[in-house]
Amino acid sequence: MHSLSKLGLAGTLAWTASAVLAAPPAIVTQGKGAAIACAICHGEEGGGNAQAGYPALARLPAAYIAKQLADFKAGTRRNAVMSPIAAALQAEDVDAAARYFADLPRPKPAAVAADAALVARGKDLANSGDWGRQIPPCFKCHATDGTGVPPHFPPIAGQNAPYTEAQLKAWQAGTRANDPQKLMRTVARHLTADDVRAVAAYLATLGPQEGTK
Repeated sequence: MHSLSKLGLAGTLAWTASAVLAAPPAIVTQGKGAAIACAICHGEEGGGNAQAGYPALARLPAAYIAKQLADFKAGTRRNAVMSPIAAALQAEDVDAAARYFADLPRPKPAAVAADAALVARGKDLANSGDWGRQIPPCFKCHATDGTGVPPHFPPIAGQNAPYTEAQLKAWQAGTRANDPQKLMRTVARHLTADDVRAVAAYLATLGPQEGTK
């Protein structure tokens, strides 16, 4: 009887979670005015689109998502697609979208086919860095296994490689300048093109991790 009660509770919780996930806010599915629906690029489940380089948003901290949208609007982070969308978003839409994606479990990404030596190099940089070249380990700020430390250091494990690679290049080029104390711009400047590809490839192989929001 006790076990049946537990099963009943588990079923109720699962139904409740399903009901919440089944009701994304309108800004996610329909958009509003010049702000197109988030789901078009990022998916209703927030899994992103690796082929197009659109990031997974599921499990990103709500405060982090809101800050990125504010930064797109302010111009400290620039992207031809996201900048005009962010400029068109109302505060209530930012809040609704950020809270929705933060509460979603990150879908398991598609299997990644990457060169083993490249992934091994990325793993070494992510875990140990290369202090001789002034490159700290990724996980020094983004936590063990890349689960993230909110609100400033997002989870990076399981993010698709094209997006991670594009962001590291953006830090290098200065088209992204919204990092605290210039941390990422400083690190990125010391990465070679092969370093960037290696770290991005390795992080994509990790799959979704359960981190804090």
